Amino acid sequence: MPKKKVSFEDNLQKLETIVNQLESGDVPLDKALDQFKDGVKLSNKLQSTLSNAENTLTKMMTNDGKEVPYDRDKNGQDVNNSVGGNQGNDQR
Repeated sequence: MPKKKVSFEDNLQKLETIVNQLESGDVPLDKALDQFKDGVKLSNKLQSTLSNAENTLTKMMTNDGKEVPYDRDKNGQDVNNSVGGNQGNDQR
């Protein structure tokens, strides 16, 4: 039977629960160590999910349908001059 994929929000809630329990100081040392390890694993998984989402959301499509990274210079200006759309000529 395949494992059910746990949502980002569910993992975040689990991590928050672990942090709250550890912060309370009422957890026996052995359990606290196990929870800490679980918390680190959850934190890494959440960070990976966020990184993947950021990579997906920061892509643009060129006029010929290819994905390219969406880049901005240090002033926040679009440096992708070869992508579709208004190519930095925002006329708002």
